[in-house]
Amino acid sequence: MTASSSSNVGARAIVTEPALSLRGVSKHYGAGAARTVALADVSLDVNRGEMVAIMGTSGSGKSTLLAIAGALLEPDSGEVSINGTRLKGMRARARARVRREEIGFVFQDFNLIPSLTVLENVALPLDLGGAEQSTARSEARRALATVGIRERSKGYPDELSGGQRQRVAIARAIVGKRQLLLADEPTGALDSVTGDAVLGALRGRADAGAAVVLVTHDARHAAWADRIIYLSDGRVADQLAAVGPEVLLAGGGR
Repeated sequence: MTASSSSNVGARAIVTEPALSLRGVSKHYGAGAARTVALADVSLDVNRGEMVAIMGTSGSGKSTLLAIAGALLEPDSGEVSINGTRLKGMRARARARVRREEIGFVFQDFNLIPSLTVLENVALPLDLGGAEQSTARSEARRALATVGIRERSKGYPDELSGGQRQRVAIARAIVGKRQLLLADEPTGALDSVTGDAVLGALRGRADAGAAVVLVTHDARHAAWADRIIYLSDGRVADQLAAVGPEVLLAGGGR
């Protein structure tokens, strides 16, 4: 792991020790004439305290990059490190532990368990990790309070609106001490007001010191990030600092 340092972005300090590091990562699907390159020699660091947006057209490799970054998919070549721990050669059980303890996932379809209460859904990663029930519930309440929905902790997912369910999904992603948060089009099914609230919650986690990676096709959503990376045909085509939605909208068609 590299030594820590910091740089100021606005009023915030970003720690320049990557929570996520990809080096020369490549991935393909199929073989022969059906072979499709999803990622080609992608290198990327995401620091703690930084929110990075990944943009690109459909098929550019965004979701594959997120799956590899989250230890859900192994690359064909290259290196992936989470908080300084290399994933290459890691056994399935160890990879599952990294996913459970180091990474929070936010999906567009929420992936909440309907038979569990809101509190139980959020506490689930800690329960699976062997935490004491009282500790898991206390941490879950704290995470729900962070996203402004603690008062619904005794309810069930089907009693909530889409925006409320997405906030629960974010609370589940940030519960405990995980410092890498991966979000795949988390506002795709939400109205603009609710979507902004969800993006604000992700932005707040980055401001509090987590590393956040947001996959989005919408330049207005990417405006919440510190940095935007454009993928094209599985390669990093361009990247720029997010200095406001006007700049993003001007460059979003690259």
